[in-house]
Amino acid sequence: MIGYAVRRLGQSVLTVFLTVSTVFVLIRLAPGDPAAAFAGPLATTEDLAKVRQMFGLEEPLITQYGLFIKNLLTGDFGTSYSFQAPALDVVMGRMPYTITLAASAILVTALVAIPLGVWMARRADTRRELAANVLTIAGQSMPEFWTGVMLLTLFAVVVPVLPASGFATWGGLVLPTVTVAVLQIALISRLVRREMCANLAAPYLTVARSRGVSSFGLTWRYAMANSAIPVLTALGTRFAAMVNGVVVVEVVFAWPGVGSLVVRALETRDYPLIQATVLVTAAAAVLVQFLVDLAYSVLDPRIRLGKAVSR
Repeated sequence: MIGYAVRRLGQSVLTVFLTVSTVFVLIRLAPGDPAAAFAGPLATTEDLAKVRQMFGLEEPLITQYGLFIKNLLTGDFGTSYSFQAPALDVVMGRMPYTITLAASAILVTALVAIPLGVWMARRADTRRELAANVLTIAGQSMPEFWTGVMLLTLFAVVVPVLPASGFATWGGLVLPTVTVAVLQIALISRLVRREMCANLAAPYLTVARSRGVSSFGLTWRYAMANSAIPVLTALGTRFAAMVNGVVVVEVVFAWPGVGSLVVRALETRDYPLIQATVLVTAAAAVLVQFLVDLAYSVLDPRIRLGKAVSR
């Protein structure tokens, strides 16, 4: 376990480094001039030259990259052009909001999708299961921005019981959470149904049934236990994606997370802010996947991470 953890940690660091390096190059190859975005439309040629010199944009790309790596190793992520503050501080100030939204959405997803998927599997090929299938397909087909706008219209305009935007109160978390969770519930519940159907038809369950195991035990102790790893993998992958910022939802609800921050950084060509955002979110996503991998051996003691399974 320790050896596996060390290897995975090394792979994670390399993944984050390659991700940040790729973004460093791509944003500089993209059209647009950060000096012009910073100086404004009335800036003269001399003004633009001063801004480029101030931010080191006149240096060759390889020189800028070397300076970036040097500063990165010392913990200096640069100063945000638009906020005029350390880029890392700006990103870390937004991360709690994104993590709160992601955690609440994945919690709602797990609490609804897992029982729903089990219920659908227990009633496979019946009319009630067909109706649930139609609902999940509909939830999977609806774009998040449309779901968010509909929820806003219903619960913040027609029946104004919830805040329309921001996070001034905990009530402001409800609509963004539901908007994100609708799609996730549809995806995860269908996965749970597929895994449970396969396990409920497995020979080992017939043996357990012949031993007098109750229906509850057959469903949760046996079938669900053997479906836990793919379900956990799916939940971990979706949570990691949310930590990277649910951009559309954050923009619709004016949520002060990293997703909306990235949109602003891209609009202003704020290189340090983009790089710091990518680094922090990539590190968080890789950490989530790392923890999910370690949880495999807890869910299934037969798994020995980093070793071949003996036969």
